[in-house]
Amino acid sequence: MRGRRPQHSRLVAATGLVLVLAAGCSSPSPRTLKLDGPPATVAAAAPTATVSAVATAKTSSLSVFDAPGATWPAHILPNPQADGSRLVVLIEEQLTGWFKVLLPVRPNGSTGWIRASDVTVATHDYRIEVQVSAHKLTVWKGSRVFLEDKVGVGAPATPTTVGRFYTTALFETASSQPMFGPYAYPLSGYSEVLYDYAGGEGQMGIHGTNDPASLGRNISHGCVRMSNAAITKLAKALPVGVPVDIRA
Repeated sequence: MRGRRPQHSRLVAATGLVLVLAAGCSSPSPRTLKLDGPPATVAAAAPTATVSAVATAKTSSLSVFDAPGATWPAHILPNPQADGSRLVVLIEEQLTGWFKVLLPVRPNGSTGWIRASDVTVATHDYRIEVQVSAHKLTVWKGSRVFLEDKVGVGAPATPTTVGRFYTTALFETASSQPMFGPYAYPLSGYSEVLYDYAGGEGQMGIHGTNDPASLGRNISHGCVRMSNAAITKLAKALPVGVPVDIRA
């Protein structure tokens, strides 16, 4: 898209959090957590630990380019996002003055380049892996397992999308939408079969549940359901911007 004028990307179609519209959830309006500043810096547990770098937008919008030095941005992402959360992107590569980042837009896996001066950067050593067929979620902190949990995933007609994503925000949902359990993490990825659901665009997420019998089953519209105890442990420890690898 080099040389084209910028396009404003609409990440969420409805007012408030349209979380996991691939998960058959109505639109909750929870309180935003951990968004008063950039993601907390967490020291790596060991020299061999995988460290992620998270960029938080400093400006009211973030210009994303197809290549460093491009004339016009390919996307302009709003900050805060439509759900009220501060815009964060996951850094994949660095050049002088530029970061290549994973974007929270369709199509899944989209990347682009941003100016380093437009963001603040923090690092952490957490990562999440979801094994869909095994109904298992594992959280790593560096080279050690931080948490394992049995999860509910997408039904055959509305499967959980496989790929590399990251958590874009953290919301408290217990009082407003108890079907999500106490907390919910929207993800940067979207359903590949639901593009218009309940007023939103089919964004996926990880959240708790008021139906523990659904864990270990293919039951959702694409979201990943955890036990309330497990999602609470994550909410108390993890920063925003944790990589999430969803595997078949």
